Amino acid sequence: MWVARWREDVIQPDGAVVRVLRSETLGPVSEITTRREARILMQRRLVSLNSGQRRAEATMTFGNFVAEHFEPDILPTLKYATQRIYSLILRTHLLPRFRDCRLCDITRAEVQQFVTRKLKDGYAWETTNHFRTLLSKIMGTAVSWNYLADNPVRGVKMPERALKRPHRFLTMDEVRRLVAVSEEPARTIVMLATMTGLRIGEILALRWGRVNLAAGTLRVEETCYHGRFGTPKTKASRRELPLPSVVVQALLSRGSRSSDKSDEALVFCTSNGTPLASNNLRKRQLRPACARAGLAPINWHSLRHTHGTLLHEQGTPLRVAQAQLGHSHMTTTLEIYTHASAIAQRQAVEQLQNQLFPNVPKFGEVGQRPN
Repeated sequence: MWVARWREDVIQPDGAVVRVLRSETLGPVSEITTRREARILMQRRLVSLNSGQRRAEATMTFGNFVAEHFEPDILPTLKYATQRIYSLILRTHLLPRFRDCRLCDITRAEVQQFVTRKLKDGYAWETTNHFRTLLSKIMGTAVSWNYLADNPVRGVKMPERALKRPHRFLTMDEVRRLVAVSEEPARTIVMLATMTGLRIGEILALRWGRVNLAAGTLRVEETCYHGRFGTPKTKASRRELPLPSVVVQALLSRGSRSSDKSDEALVFCTSNGTPLASNNLRKRQLRPACARAGLAPINWHSLRHTHGTLLHEQGTPLRVAQAQLGHSHMTTTLEIYTHASAIAQRQAVEQLQNQLFPNVPKFGEVGQRPN
């Protein structure tokens, strides 16, 4: 076997730069027949090192880098919800696989195999992509801080995304039925989410000082996740929204029953003034209300999809819907939050028929159904 050996600078875990001996097998003598061929192959492998383009890389392990740098320095800069998700992914997926690997030894091929294996194990495309995103963020931080020369996660491929199951949304009749059988505070929350498109975190963080019932408006300046308050999801999420009179009346009624209506008091809160838990509300109030209304169970985000879809069906301009939903990009509004209902599709094709074939009876007006 031909073996190449060379010396290379590396960064020790304590930050010191030392020179170490490296070696790599080039191939068997039966394939590389002369020393000259072996030397040319070695020079090709070391071209970036010999040209001075390769920086010293760290011998620190992935687990040590996460514990000593990423978790204490980078993780706290992210939103609370993101911190919780990333911490879970680290504990259950990334650290068990890469904890003892040196940063400089993690290859693009290994990361690709990791991603592919997770998909084969049954994890959803979106979940697996979260794994890749976090791993890339960690390795990218190592590159930015001069522990690595290159991010091995860059260039790792995800397979074509499978078609997602359409998000659930309600028709106008279903909204009326749900509101009619809902109990407080779910009733007012359902009305607010359906009529404004607010996220559940934005609703649970809403304070009386940001609601102007006289003008019929509210301001979104905060969000709440697992009892922790934070800034809205994006810059576009900070917005002022108009309130229809039916929501104003519901909030007036709620205000009349609230013991604290100071500017900092929450519109929806426990008896102690602390924020409500969205999961508890969904399990204890929203799901039972759906059952009473004869509807399949939904989650709070379904009401946001309902708002966007109903705006779309009534012909609301896309720019208006984007501002209402607080999206940074119009494509998000168009691709995710506007769903064509069966009723709207039926009306569309019958309108086209009226223009092309005005003398043909509409479906349901003839004596029998067509084959």
